[in-house]
Amino acid sequence: MSRKKLLPPGESLLHPITSAVEPIDLAELFPLEQPLELELGCGDGSFTLQYALANPDRNIVALERLLGRITKLDRKGHRAGLKNLRLLRAEAAYVLEYLLPPELLDVIHVYFPDPWPKKRHHKNRLISKPFPPLVKRLLREGGIVYLRTDNVEYFEQMIEVFGGAEGFEPVETPEPMKQLVTDFEQEFNAQGIATQYAAHRKIGG
Repeated sequence: MSRKKLLPPGESLLHPITSAVEPIDLAELFPLEQPLELELGCGDGSFTLQYALANPDRNIVALERLLGRITKLDRKGHRAGLKNLRLLRAEAAYVLEYLLPPELLDVIHVYFPDPWPKKRHHKNRLISKPFPPLVKRLLREGGIVYLRTDNVEYFEQMIEVFGGAEGFEPVETPEPMKQLVTDFEQEFNAQGIATQYAAHRKIGG
């Protein structure tokens, strides 16, 4: 069902955040009402573009803090003619906690978040104890969080964090999704560094 007119050519895919407290109904950003997914920290956007092109029946919101990266993805998204992609420029943790209404999302993607490898910096990691309750509030029943990292120690922390969280069960990452890789991921895979995958589904309301 059509919700809004299609995005005019040349108009930015980047949705401006005009309030620090008013929730953003991400579904209202799209011309069609369909399953809604959020990518936190889309980086160079290489996964984002592939995924949006491969899944025209799903709406994807990609979030990135760095202006250069989000601007580049905006240009590429327009050139690809994507109607199912919108962009936000903001800090992921803040958006999750303050700017999204509950039970809005079907999927959340978090790929290669900053590992903050020094022990004294671990407190800055996105995937830590406060993370599962935040995403649980935002996911619909049966919604899934997909995680990837090349850092084995951080991956172990991700598994521990979700293993100790209420309302989630581990599931497999679909093989077709694994085939969509970032440019950065291709580089370290070529060096023999494996990608670590995890996925967790919301259960029990």
